[in-house]
Amino acid sequence: MNDHAEFKDIPPTTLADLLGRDQVMDIGIRPLWSPIPRVAGPAFTVRCPPGDNLMLHAAIHRAEPGTVVVVQSGDLDYALAGGNVCAVAQRRGIAAFVLDGVIRDLAEVREAGFPVFARGVLPIPGTKKAVTPLGEPVRCGGVLVHRGDVVVADEEGIVVTPHARAQQTLRDARAKLAKEATETLDAWEEAHRARIDKALSDGGFAG
Repeated sequence: MNDHAEFKDIPPTTLADLLGRDQVMDIGIRPLWSPIPRVAGPAFTVRCPPGDNLMLHAAIHRAEPGTVVVVQSGDLDYALAGGNVCAVAQRRGIAAFVLDGVIRDLAEVREAGFPVFARGVLPIPGTKKAVTPLGEPVRCGGVLVHRGDVVVADEEGIVVTPHARAQQTLRDARAKLAKEATETLDAWEEAHRARIDKALSDGGFAG
């Protein structure tokens, strides 16, 4: 069973409900074009020191097809990648970039339809000097990401499922979605109203 492919059917909102805040990247890392498709795949992790993008450029030739390249950078002064790097990644079957940093050549990337989630766009590139290991744990958008963790990203956000919890999370997500699919809005509204009224009452609200 290809768990990674099946995660594409699971919205980030469902995963966030199951996994909690620690596995959800912060709002600064967002889709750079819209409407962006949902992507899901195992993380291929990269660390780039501030101002340097060598290892991302190395990674596009080493990451397996279907992977989501996740980069720790934290640098907003120099672009990690441009149009050609994204085009080669796309041609090699990489599912998406999730970057704690910025890119350039957004028009080219958007036209090609390559999914990029990042902090923004800046036209000046970084240097290519700093060699760091590939595949080590990184922190991206505040989330610790290990190689092989499942990354699911769309316009609702980016959620990372730890590899060890992937199968159980997938089962729980399917069960949650199936339950929600059988619930009418009327039933949801009734249960919601009761829950909210109880919380208000417990808190001493008299309105």
